[in-house]
Amino acid sequence: MAHDRLTGDELTNLVRRVFEPTAADRALAVIVDIPDDQTPDTEAWKIRRRLAAGWVEELTEARKDHGLEVALVLYPNVHSNNAELPPIAWRWTGAEVPDHVDALVGHLAEPMEGVLASHQIVIAPTEFSTTAPLKVMAPRLGFRGATMPGFSPAMVPALRLDYTEVNRRVMLLKELLDGSTAADFLFLIDGSDEIRLHLDLRHRTAHASGGLLPTAGTAGNLPSGEAYIVPYEGEVDGDPTASAGLLPVQFGEEVVVFAIENNVAVDITSTGPESDAERHRLRSEPARGNIAELGLGVLSDFGVKPIGVVLLDEKLGLHLAFGRSEHFGGQVGPSDFSRPEAVMHQDHVYLPELQPRVLAAEVILETEDGTNRELMRDGLYVIEF
Repeated sequence: MAHDRLTGDELTNLVRRVFEPTAADRALAVIVDIPDDQTPDTEAWKIRRRLAAGWVEELTEARKDHGLEVALVLYPNVHSNNAELPPIAWRWTGAEVPDHVDALVGHLAEPMEGVLASHQIVIAPTEFSTTAPLKVMAPRLGFRGATMPGFSPAMVPALRLDYTEVNRRVMLLKELLDGSTAADFLFLIDGSDEIRLHLDLRHRTAHASGGLLPTAGTAGNLPSGEAYIVPYEGEVDGDPTASAGLLPVQFGEEVVVFAIENNVAVDITSTGPESDAERHRLRSEPARGNIAELGLGVLSDFGVKPIGVVLLDEKLGLHLAFGRSEHFGGQVGPSDFSRPEAVMHQDHVYLPELQPRVLAAEVILETEDGTNRELMRDGLYVIEF
């Protein structure tokens, strides 16, 4: 059995383990986005679409084992992560998955919401993340969805993990975040330059994404293994957020340092071409600067290594995100951006393989009674799982 391919039996077991289908569940949709002139195809994207089509074929052949009608659903890509989905989609029965949206012309289109509402289980191995829109749509339309942006064959082993144990660890981290009022970070750049950040966690409840999605109206990543929380964004009258400080992020060889005030990146204090580019992006689209997530992944302890794709990499350890937050319980959503194509939620993962110049030297959680608990030291958890 190839390590990068799931058999029909493995896919059936994955669906049973993740979604726990009941007699009321009748249909499963695998949805994928299609390239266009604005966002041309890539080899990785092509492989992912073929992989998705293969899953549909395998699950269709194994229908007697899981009892679900299985469909492949295509839609035009939305050009950025977590932008709103288009209004139409196509149930595809052709022999080949198209490589351009023009190939969809002439085929019968359906309302996207109608397609999602008619499938109780949705799996989304897409180029651009659908996590935000599916999280918002799932409670209203009643499906449960596994979002898999950037999925590749290299991630298949992560689908074979013991998600009962993964979920146990994730729930422990969620409880720690729920009991905290703030998180304090000490970052080191090149092992010496100290950068500090304070994130206000009041008025928030953390979320657990442990790879189990048995409840209708929910959506989350797969592979999974993280607890996450939206820092307080200051929406309570007379109670401003206390999130402030500096946040370093390595882009290529350059470390960009974001100046954070009131939970928003308002400027760049570093210099260089990447710093200039980020400064321009913030000025043209201020909602990009919202600190949208503090995430804590657990999969590193299971031997999983980063592969350069956020879907998997963020589940390995500490990550912080900018942009849209309302799908996680925050206040910043699509209406805060200038146009639909500008909507984004972008994670930055603090692992030596991904940001070798930046080290999360210390992460301290504060509680309401003023006591502190050390969560991480030198990029590693110091708590007992």
